Amino acid sequence: VQLQACGGGLVQAGGSLRLSCAVSGLTSDNYAVGWFRQAPGKEREFVAGITWSSGLTYYADSVKGRFTISRDNAMNTVNLQMNSLKPEDTAVYYCAAKRGVWVRAVNGVDYWGKGTQVTVSS
Repeated sequence: VQLQACGGGLVQAGGSLRLSCAVSGLTSDNYAVGWFRQAPGKEREFVAGITWSSGLTYYADSVKGRFTISRDNAMNTVNLQMNSLKPEDTAVYYCAAKRGVWVRAVNGVDYWGKGTQVTVSS
């Protein structure tokens, strides 16, 4: 399984960014794909996830109502639309995949993509 993330950048507080993760190599629909982030000096944390087969979505409380995760089955991509960005959203964002329905725990992830930097200025 390969995950390729893109779309990071620099944005002012209140602005928006859209991250995309190209997913390849999945051998079945029994996967969940999600986004995690890691800020300098902090542990990596869950942001949002989506179950590949059903489209079930779930979010960390810190981003609920501001971020939206979606999938494009035809393009095999998972997108993260980030609105109303705050300086505390600044982090390296990672795409991740796990067999099953949920991908919430860092230590449960089966596959990681390379990160993409998101910087929100105040």
